[in-house]
Amino acid sequence: MSSLVSFLLLWGLTLGPVTEAAVFVETRPSLSAESESLLEPWANVMLTCQAHLPTLVFQLFKDGVSQELVQLDSPAIKHQFLLTGGTQGLYRCSAGLGRGWTQLSNLMEVTGPTPPPPPVLRPQRDYTGILHPGDSPTLLCVAPLSGVDFQLRRGGKELLVPSSSSSPDRVFFHLTALALGDSGPYTCRYRLRDQQDAWSGDSTPVELTLSDEKLPPPRLSAEPAGRSPEPGTLVRLRCQAPLVGLRFALVREDEGGRRVRSLLSPAGAEAQFELRSVSVADSANYSCVYVDPEPPFSGSAPSARVELRVPGPPPRPRLRALWSGPVTPGRDAVLRCEGHLPDVTVELLRVGDTEAAHLDRISATQSSTDLVLTYVGPQHAGNYSCRYRSWWPNRFESDLSDPVELLVAGH
Repeated sequence: MSSLVSFLLLWGLTLGPVTEAAVFVETRPSLSAESESLLEPWANVMLTCQAHLPTLVFQLFKDGVSQELVQLDSPAIKHQFLLTGGTQGLYRCSAGLGRGWTQLSNLMEVTGPTPPPPPVLRPQRDYTGILHPGDSPTLLCVAPLSGVDFQLRRGGKELLVPSSSSSPDRVFFHLTALALGDSGPYTCRYRLRDQQDAWSGDSTPVELTLSDEKLPPPRLSAEPAGRSPEPGTLVRLRCQAPLVGLRFALVREDEGGRRVRSLLSPAGAEAQFELRSVSVADSANYSCVYVDPEPPFSGSAPSARVELRVPGPPPRPRLRALWSGPVTPGRDAVLRCEGHLPDVTVELLRVGDTEAAHLDRISATQSSTDLVLTYVGPQHAGNYSCRYRSWWPNRFESDLSDPVELLVAGH
């Protein structure tokens, strides 16, 4: 069932008071939804009206108005209504009961077009930022759906490269013997296998920079000068080259090697990189390189290092719930941890639990991360916080965020 067809369950009390003289039977039908396409969940939606007793008639309502009355040839316990075209709206159904009708079913909201979430593309540990001709890095593409086809692209063009899969929702792309002209932004996308043209949006690009180190190194300087900037300040790193029309990369060193921090393509002979509101997590050795975007695509040796060591604790994250009110049992509850730094591990913990009892842990590359509690039940009720930590290039751990309370409906 598509997560993009939202279920708004407004259950009322349908049973009267129970007495010794009478037994009341639930007659109100239930309404549920399925979509024929996970990539276009609004296009063809099947609503199932499930009755409690066999009946010959079913009726569907949309936005308070009767849409379809179905008369069956033989009694049935349920009926399916196929929605096509403009399916957005609020739906209920009812079923025949004697000479009348049951109460209306629960309320079902069918949403309109929402693009499928893009996949995530990230390099494996054999890629450390600056590559050399002949290197063979591996990129991992992870989709939010299973059973899909993947495509790797560079600059919007499909690349036919060897791939392997470890599970239905991810694939490894093995780039073999790269040449200097293979530098650039790489993205991936996915589609359901029975929908040839319904591609998702592209992932956030992963930039591959190749250098043969034949060109002279640039010069890197920091503003303000000094190796220990104050926490929360802006640090500018200026990379200056002896040529013009180049593509520059700022490189941060860690224990796994060198990794590209960011890239610029200025028209002049220098590039300026900004580290905003620096914290202890920005403490590292930095260098820069440049490459020629025109053939023969040569690149420079790295500049001399600039060392930054920022004192103090890392900034505290913020946690917020991506739902409102009590969570319906059986649903997933998503909490977004914001304000942390890229390239850290983010953890969700229940307030009062020990470190070993973390509920979700994600290696994050962006400044916010969604943490998921799956199939919520009454046992999940409580207060939650998030934190992030890093083991390199220097070890640190943030304080816990302010707590967010999770309530479970009916409990």
